[in-house]
Amino acid sequence: MSVADESGAPFKQELLAGHPKMGLFINSASPTVAEQFSHSGYDWCLIDLQHGPMNNENLNAMILAVASGKAKSMVRVGGAHDRNGVQQALDLGADGILVPYINTAEEARHAVSMCLYPTAGTRSVYFPQRSMNKKGLLGYVGNSNKNVIVALQVETADCIKNIDEIAAIPGVDILFLGQNDLCMSMGLFEREYVFPEMYFSKELGDATQKLIAAAKRNKKILGLFLFGTDRVGEFLEKGFTFISIGNDLHHGLTQANAHVAKLEEIAKGKWQRQHGAGLAIAGETTVKSKL
Repeated sequence: MSVADESGAPFKQELLAGHPKMGLFINSASPTVAEQFSHSGYDWCLIDLQHGPMNNENLNAMILAVASGKAKSMVRVGGAHDRNGVQQALDLGADGILVPYINTAEEARHAVSMCLYPTAGTRSVYFPQRSMNKKGLLGYVGNSNKNVIVALQVETADCIKNIDEIAAIPGVDILFLGQNDLCMSMGLFEREYVFPEMYFSKELGDATQKLIAAAKRNKKILGLFLFGTDRVGEFLEKGFTFISIGNDLHHGLTQANAHVAKLEEIAKGKWQRQHGAGLAIAGETTVKSKL
């Protein structure tokens, strides 16, 4: 794997054919952590500019770090308004872009346009950039539109409302379900549901089925963010092939919690953990899926 290679097209074809690609989000702004996870066996690592404290300089280092392993490099930008974020990520050699908070077909078309060169899109051409180091200006630009991975995040009630039109837009590769924000947008957290019951509500189930149907009709890849592996099998059965099982910080926190819990067991009351986020993880319960 290398920065700005030409394997994006077969990567997408494998996903469409039903071959899963597992990955995780990188929120720590650490090239070292990104490099470690790229070598750990994941198919892709997504650098999260939306929620992580990154800038263009450490994004630069993180894309290189991911490219040192075998994982594809994805970048989540700020939204459909973030043209500069898309431009920087792709010029620096990212394999793909995830655009969050898509509500309408107009926003979706704009998001796709930012990722593709004319005449399919409006991405600006410039040389030299790292993305062009392997094939040069013409070699890279001529093949970029088929290789760049364009993912749109499905995480609002309006997006579900407009999903049939959004899914039909050329250039959209992945429809990526964000259950957390979708539950919030649909008002499930405010009503009778709380975490984690809201993930198993009929309302979310119906919205998910609408997404699945639209993706299948339009031959789009289904993606999903999960915390942990408990429901991976369930969503594989539903046709989701591009799956995140959390982020780097959650990976570290769950592992730290496991060590601390073991230390408490070994200490037999002589030592107890400090209060913090680890306790929240310890208190989580798994709810059997009803969807």
